[in-house]
Amino acid sequence: MKKMLFMAAVILGFTVTAQAQTDIPSAKPGVKYGKEITKDNAITVSQLAGNFGPDSTFTGKIVGEVVEVCKKKGCFVSLKREGDEEPILVRFKDYGFFMPQDIVGKTVVLEGVARIQEVSVERLQHYAEDAGKSPEEIAKITEPKVDINILADGVIVVK
Repeated sequence: MKKMLFMAAVILGFTVTAQAQTDIPSAKPGVKYGKEITKDNAITVSQLAGNFGPDSTFTGKIVGEVVEVCKKKGCFVSLKREGDEEPILVRFKDYGFFMPQDIVGKTVVLEGVARIQEVSVERLQHYAEDAGKSPEEIAKITEPKVDINILADGVIVVK
């Protein structure tokens, strides 16, 4: 009986996950994910990064170009920075919504909280795996990273 219940739970989990991926609308201008937001009064990624110190917190809207999305289920995206700087990681509050794979290259406005955080090697490797990086690329991650991280509760595609 326990095995049957376990199998039913596993099948239900796969079904819900598969269904959730197919229900994510394509990233077209005006499509919203998560909390209902508007694109008004957003600052750029450059403005955010330029005014950020070790104890800073920013709550509000940020506009930027998506350069990466989690390949497994769209549970995070990365926003492009100027120059050679690494992109800014954006996760979604309580895993309440996910991003479609076609959001890469789109400009979005997101609303949430940005702060400087240390991300462990294990977490960075997990994100790299979810982003579809090769085992060799994942193995090169050997140091934690202190950087701006954003926890968003709403996203709207601008273009």
